[in-house]
Amino acid sequence: MNKFSHIIGKSPALESVVRSAQMIAFSDVGILIKGPTGTGKEILATAIQQSGPRAEQPFIKINCAALPKGVIESELFGHKKGAFTGADTDKQGLLHAANQGTLFLDEIDALALPVQAKLLRFLETGECLPVGDTQTITLDVRVISATNSDLDDQINQGLFRSDLYFRLNIVPLELPALNERTEDIESLCTFYLQKFASKYGVQSAKFSTLSLKQLRSYSWPGNIRELKNLCERVSVLLPGKTLEPENIPKEFVSQLTVKHKRDISILPEAGISLDALEADLIHQALTRTNGNRSKSARLLGISRDTLLYRIQKHALGTR
Repeated sequence: MNKFSHIIGKSPALESVVRSAQMIAFSDVGILIKGPTGTGKEILATAIQQSGPRAEQPFIKINCAALPKGVIESELFGHKKGAFTGADTDKQGLLHAANQGTLFLDEIDALALPVQAKLLRFLETGECLPVGDTQTITLDVRVISATNSDLDDQINQGLFRSDLYFRLNIVPLELPALNERTEDIESLCTFYLQKFASKYGVQSAKFSTLSLKQLRSYSWPGNIRELKNLCERVSVLLPGKTLEPENIPKEFVSQLTVKHKRDISILPEAGISLDALEADLIHQALTRTNGNRSKSARLLGISRDTLLYRIQKHALGTR
């Protein structure tokens, strides 16, 4: 069975990422999955793990941002009894629990610098040193990491180690935001409406052609997670109904209206230079985000790689 079939969509932006993920699933190469919140980074990591030779081995998932900074080292590497106040027994870390399998580190940018250094050593040597211990243990763990932050920006601020970034980022996979793959909205809606109809034992709702057109115009700040929540909402409130624009919740409609107004532009009689206009918009986006290229790309509705290409094209890095 194709484990990547759970990733819904046929847009070129998504298919490119999936093809790369399928190619590297059978290797242990370092993978860093990038993308805004709600784009499905954990789903992609799961598909990679289930498609590879470690599929039958442990798969441990951890959100680094969800753990207090004071305990994350112990959670990852384990600790010896008496290593700190409250360490009443020896504890096996998540790396040990994932031995022979895979560890997925989501929001890896939340790791403190000392923990980053320790993780880097593990990735380079396979050696794990529990807190309070003096003897390392050797483990065989594939590490897949993910982030919704601009790690280049974090490195520049001294918040993330560049050597760890290079070790994790051997194969980068960048999931596009939903507003960069609007052609997938219909298939995503169909999938989630059917899923929730089955879950709640009701007839599946359906979006009309006009409703889908409106949904494709929405900015989707919450990405697929926001679309999923919308589908669950209408499945419960309007089961079996063909959903027209008036059935779409007001917060979507109001933002749609604003977006349509912003899309209206008037071409001057004298014409314009598209290159100059593009360069100016990119410069404005970079200024507004204080140079954060991931956020700038989202403001412009393009991928980060496309933004980097166009920055180079217009020599904006020299401004």
